[in-house]
Amino acid sequence: MPDIFTTVNRGLIIAQAAQQRIPTIYSTPQFAADGGLIAYGPDLLDLHRRAPSYVDRILKGAKPTELPVQSPANFDLVINLKTAKALGLSVSPILVARANELIE
Repeated sequence: MPDIFTTVNRGLIIAQAAQQRIPTIYSTPQFAADGGLIAYGPDLLDLHRRAPSYVDRILKGAKPTELPVQSPANFDLVINLKTAKALGLSVSPILVARANELIE
């Protein structure tokens, strides 16, 4: 997950990467939506949907230290094809087919 510094400076980070023509991969879809090349990371909505079950178990008396650690089950892949074109990159059709979202 990006920290507050990264989130606040998202536009600057993306602009600097574009200026230097550096292909980048970020962890949240907003980066790709704002001009980053690719975003790949856990589906945050799915994580938020799963969290209440832990809260429920704790409120019913479960000890937090005894609950299993859950790994993300779903991941999002977002590809910004406009950015790929601007960088002179071709994106594999296999990667395009696996993407959850394409920005054209």
